[in-house]
Amino acid sequence: MNAQVESNNTALDWIKWIVVAALMIVVIGGNFYFGDQSMLVRALAVVFVSLVAVGIALTTARGKYINRLRKEAWVEVRKVVWPTRQETTQTSLVVIGVVLVVALILWGVDSLLGLVVSRIIG
Repeated sequence: MNAQVESNNTALDWIKWIVVAALMIVVIGGNFYFGDQSMLVRALAVVFVSLVAVGIALTTARGKYINRLRKEAWVEVRKVVWPTRQETTQTSLVVIGVVLVVALILWGVDSLLGLVVSRIIG
């Protein structure tokens, strides 16, 4: 019996994905077909039909998985300890300082090697 239910869910998911694809094709085609209409009306229609398509997609097994993953990602983002403005400024200044020091070292080594090569070549 479980295999029968899983088969029906898979078939229903396929139908839902076909409806989602059809809605997106309608959005693209309708946007071109009604090109002479107001941009605001077309934008609202695109947003509305796209939201309907996303709503249908979220009812599929893959959509539920993606929605759960999205929720878990937001939980993790809330756990992040973001640096303060002062920490960010200090870290940026350290990085800039190190880059300048390394740039000066590389410039000096390049100049020295160029001088040595020019003396050897003549």
